[in-house]
Amino acid sequence: MPAAGDRAAAEPPALPVTFRPASTRAVLLGGGGVLFAVLTAVALLLPDIRPAERLSFIVTAALLCAALVLLSRPRVVADVSGVTVVNILGGRRLEWAEILRVNLRPGDPWVFLDLSDGTSLAAMGIQPGLARRRAIHDARALRALVEARAAAERNVAATDE
Repeated sequence: MPAAGDRAAAEPPALPVTFRPASTRAVLLGGGGVLFAVLTAVALLLPDIRPAERLSFIVTAALLCAALVLLSRPRVVADVSGVTVVNILGGRRLEWAEILRVNLRPGDPWVFLDLSDGTSLAAMGIQPGLARRRAIHDARALRALVEARAAAERNVAATDE
């Protein structure tokens, strides 16, 4: 008999649904805000530095904060027509039929999607870093969605014949 968490993940969630590493995102965005505030305060409070040096402190703080914001971007959005995978610097839209399997093996840094063209796509929006149980639940939910869509497409194909 499956555990309660397994039963919940076996039923696909309602669409649209967004998966993202909330804990990691909170740490990155919170850390970015604190980093920006501290470096800006240091720049403004140091008495013996020139305006250009103050500006370089603030620009450096903004660049570091921007890097942390980029690291917090990953997400996986599933809707009726397919899945959008947004990673750090880019994203990709997939039709349901393109996704063959959802994998999150022990030691994987994030979910990998096996695609119909023979490649795999990293889906960094589901990562076990700070919230392992949540990542496993999200991976199972996405897997259930992929399996439900594949079954629905097989049923449509069978009725068309």
